[in-house]
Amino acid sequence: MTADDAALRAFGADIQRLIDGGDLSRGRTYRLFRTVLLGEQPDLHQGALLAALVAKGETPEEIAGVWQAIVDFDTVPAGAASAADTRGPLVENSGTGMDALKTFNVSSAAAIIAAAGGARMARHGARSLTSRCGAVDILEAVGVDVDCDIAVVERSIDAAGIGIFNGMSLAVHPGGLGRILSRIRFGSTLNIAASLANPVRPTHGVRGVYTDALLAPVGEVMLGIGYEHALVVHGYDDRREAGMDELSVLGPSLVNELHAGGRRDAYTVEPEDFGLRRARHGEVAPLGDLHSEAVRFIQVLGGRGHDACGDAACLNAAAVLYVAGRAADLADGLAQAREAVAGGAALAKLEEWVAAQAGDVDRRIAGEGRLARLRAEAGLPA
Repeated sequence: MTADDAALRAFGADIQRLIDGGDLSRGRTYRLFRTVLLGEQPDLHQGALLAALVAKGETPEEIAGVWQAIVDFDTVPAGAASAADTRGPLVENSGTGMDALKTFNVSSAAAIIAAAGGARMARHGARSLTSRCGAVDILEAVGVDVDCDIAVVERSIDAAGIGIFNGMSLAVHPGGLGRILSRIRFGSTLNIAASLANPVRPTHGVRGVYTDALLAPVGEVMLGIGYEHALVVHGYDDRREAGMDELSVLGPSLVNELHAGGRRDAYTVEPEDFGLRRARHGEVAPLGDLHSEAVRFIQVLGGRGHDACGDAACLNAAAVLYVAGRAADLADGLAQAREAVAGGAALAKLEEWVAAQAGDVDRRIAGEGRLARLRAEAGLPA
């Protein structure tokens, strides 16, 4: 038996273990995904491993092993420019994606509103895989340079209080991560772990998950990798028949709140708890094309119509402001988020971000021009 054949057989044996319902240790999962990310296993084996993990149900140890492999073998390390300082902790609010209930890009709007309220946002997102408009897609459409180097993102976080690392860019993840994620269309352990592989390692965050079965295990992983205060959330429609990786304005949301020291609190919130009208899915559903999404995105940030979208963005911004220590609770955060929109601070923060996260002068000018045209079309000229 050759060394290559032995490696294939060993990998296959671990897949069979998962198929039979067995769990893998963190170390074993780490070693398996090292070979996946480095392209040392055939595509069929890589896909089989992902499918077997999902079918069995991932343990926190397995998710942590995948995360560690991504960090060690496929993530460009960030410098010290974005480290937490007296301005507050770094916060992220990227979800896993792959949820059943599709909406406009709530988390990106929420991040901008929260940044306008003083939260320091270090986002890590991707292009669309199953939705019409991923975080990277919508931010590129409104003028942010999403293909810049890591150092540019760090400078943007430092200068504007917000930046996004493109999770499918070779500048951030130069190995196999983007290749694999771009080819699969189901929620997998890789999606979960990749969403946590932020180059600047934030310690605070709001993380949406695509199924409520992940609330506890993802929370356990986050505590294990250094999070000090976070919310893991899964929202539902009115009948709890479909879910989203956001706090919902359509129905109840399940929350797993994580605290430094390991304490976890589980609770449910409803739109009515905050005086919000329970919306219909059609009010927050994706539109037909990216340009229309970009115009609506600007209108939401500027408080121009789209009340249900605005409620969703502000509720999720409230969660960010709360974990960032900027708000006493979600209700206080919601009031601050609404003020940031109504007072023009949210749109001003987007303009500041577009200027700060640009790889060169030409990209900055192009981004600012794109945003100016969208603002005019949205009825919110600068």
